[in-house]
Amino acid sequence: MLMDGHTHTELCPHGSGESTEKMVQRAIQLGMQKYCITEHAPLPPTFATTYAGDSTGVTEASLTMAQVPAYLALGQHLQQQYRDQIEISVGFEVDYLPGFEAWTRDFLAAYGPLTQESILSVHFMPGVVNKTWAIDLSPENFGVAFADWLDQPQQLFQIYYQTVLASVQADLGPYAPQRIGHMSLVRKYQDYFGLTAPLSAENLKLVDQILDLLVSQQRELDLNLAGLYKPFCNDFYPGDQIIQRAQQRGIPLIYGSDAHDIVSVGRGQHLIKKLI
Repeated sequence: MLMDGHTHTELCPHGSGESTEKMVQRAIQLGMQKYCITEHAPLPPTFATTYAGDSTGVTEASLTMAQVPAYLALGQHLQQQYRDQIEISVGFEVDYLPGFEAWTRDFLAAYGPLTQESILSVHFMPGVVNKTWAIDLSPENFGVAFADWLDQPQQLFQIYYQTVLASVQADLGPYAPQRIGHMSLVRKYQDYFGLTAPLSAENLKLVDQILDLLVSQQRELDLNLAGLYKPFCNDFYPGDQIIQRAQQRGIPLIYGSDAHDIVSVGRGQHLIKKLI
C-alpha cells in the first residue's frame, strides 16, 4: 500500500502553517492510498522545569492541551470529507520523556480511543548540567547541550539509544504508540559536528535490544526520509545499519515524510525500494 505514515498539520507551532487539507490533496495527487496524520502530542505541563536550552524547544515543540480538541476535530473532518478518495488515520507523535511516563500514559488513556495510529519518538535526552535538552532544535542548541560528548560520538549515541530503549520498555498503557519514530534523530546534525561514524559494536547491542523488543511488541519502525533533506544530516532515519537489522527481524518499515508543509508530503517515496 502506498502511504505516508508520518505527517503534521497547520496547528504545529514549528510547522509551515499550510493547510492540512491541501496536504491531504497532495497525497491523493501522488496516488497514495493511506495518509497518517500524527501531530506532536502536548508535553507535560511540568516538563519545562527539567528542560534546558532555547525555550522554543518547549514552547514550539507541540500542540497545547487546549488545541487537542481542535486537532482531533480537524482530523475527523478530513477523514469524512475524503473517505471515498483516501484512508486517513489520526493520531499523535508522542514524546518519550523519562520521569513523565505516568502523565503520558494518562494522556493516551484519555485520547487514545479517539485515534487510530500513533508514533513514539525521542526528541529530548539528557545532556550537560543534568538537564534534558532538545535533540533537533538547532546546531547551536545541540552544540551546547551535548558539548561533553561531541568528541566522543559513540558515548553520545549511547545516551541516545539508552533513551530510545527506555521508551520502548516504558509502560504507556493499552494505547501506547505502535510505531517508533525516526530512530536515529541524534544524527540530524551529523555533518556539522562530524558524527558520521557507524555505530560501535556496543551501541549495536543496544540497537538489537530495541529491535528485539519491537518484534515481541509487534511494533513498527518509521522509515523517515526527512533527514535526507536536512542540511546537516543528508541521510534517512534510521540509516543503513539499523534498517538492515530491522529487516532481518521482519519488523514492518513504514514510510514517513514527516511533512510539515505541502511540498514535503510523499517526498522521497520512490527512494524507498532503493534504500531497502
